[in-house]
Amino acid sequence: MPKITFIQPDGTEQTVEIAIGWSVMEGAVRSLVPGIDADCGGACACATCHVYVDPAWAAALPARSEMEETMLDFAQDARPNSRLSCQLRVTSDMDGLVVRVPTSQH
Repeated sequence: MPKITFIQPDGTEQTVEIAIGWSVMEGAVRSLVPGIDADCGGACACATCHVYVDPAWAAALPARSEMEETMLDFAQDARPNSRLSCQLRVTSDMDGLVVRVPTSQH
């Protein structure tokens, strides 16, 4: 299974294995990663699974959908490398992905 590293605002790192086909958000929630609230359960109807993708990985991921772009308008402190982790489906190519968790999801 691909390993994804979540970095908390304080620099604490947590690397979790996430099954191929799951979303990054699903893996985070099941692994109890702090700061990934996922209030809508992955329906792309909130922005509480917001993460910052490490710049080295940005080009390797699929582009944001129009719906993801819209929901990121509601994310606190959205940046060019912001993504909704519910919209990132894990593939074998994502082994080693690094994302940062924002200070707050609300």
